[in-house]
Parts: sequence; C-alpha cells; structure tokens
Amino acid sequence: MNKKSPINQLTITDGDKVAWEKQATKVFIKWYNITFTKQLTFLSNNQPSKPDVSCLLDGNKIDIEIAHLYGTEQEAMAILGKELGEHTRRELVKQQINSTTEQRLVSALNRILEQKSHKQYASQHAWLVIRNAHPGWNTEKIKFASDQIVQPLNHPFEQVWIVGDLEAKSGALCIQC
Repeated sequence: MNKKSPINQLTITDGDKVAWEKQATKVFIKWYNITFTKQLTFLSNNQPSKPDVSCLLDGNKIDIEIAHLYGTEQEAMAILGKELGEHTRRELVKQQINSTTEQRLVSALNRILEQKSHKQYASQHAWLVIRNAHPGWNTEKIKFASDQIVQPLNHPFEQVWIVGDLEAKSGALCIQC
C-alpha cells in the first residue's frame, strides 16, 4: 500500500527501503550533476555487503550508503508512513530530550556518523550520503552547526555528504571530501 508523506507529498511504499534509498540517490545525483562538471550516474541497488547503491563517476565505481536525518520519532513516522524499529525509536526519543532543534540536529548527525562508522563494505570507493528530512533544517543550518559535528576517526567512507533537504533545494554539504 502506498502512503503519501505529508512532507513534499513523497510517495513511500510500506517496507520499501530500496525505493526510499533510490529516491534519495536520485536527488543527490541530480544536485551533484548540476553542481559539478564530472557527472555521477546511477548503476544499481546493492546487497548488504556493499553500500546501498552503486554509481559511476569519471569511470570509477562509487558505492553510496544512504542515511536519513530526522528530528523526532513522530516526524520520521510521518515521512516514512510507517512504524519505526525499536532501535530507531529509542534513538529518536533520546534526541527529543535535547532542548533545541539545533541540538537535535547535531545529536542526530553525530549518531548517524557513529553508527555508520562501524560498517564494513566490500567496496573500494564508498561514500556516505545523509539526506535531511527535517523541514526546519537545511544546508545553511547544517553548515552553521558543522563545527559541532564529530566525525569518527575510523570509518569506511572516502566522502561524507549531507543533503540539506528532501529535494536538495538548499543544496548539499561535503563534510569530508
């Protein structure tokens, strides 16, 4: 069953993580190709031993892990149109304890970076792309908070990008290039 998300009227199929990741990939690729001369091209969705999708950039295969940034449990459920897993629910409830949206932004980004740092991939060139889904955050707010973002020392990613909003209208920010 398809549900319309209240934010930007995105259609998300229940349980269809691949479609959500592919949509995020399309948004990132479109923004990237408008911004840079070298074009990024979608190749395929991947199995769990690799990041979520593979792309081609200047003759090199780039594997991209996709993550989504949410502000609250209710927001994540509204955007995804479904119930959240217990771990995600606990983490989002912890974030809500922070008193401001800016603190939640930094906390959420640091949590994602920490979680993703422990992954191992069968990939020579892995990127992490985090797509922001919080309507009150954008690239400028993320840039403003970037000095508080903690990148784990050891992680599998050559580059880490944050897309400022669901459609990349505010752009994207590379926090590790």
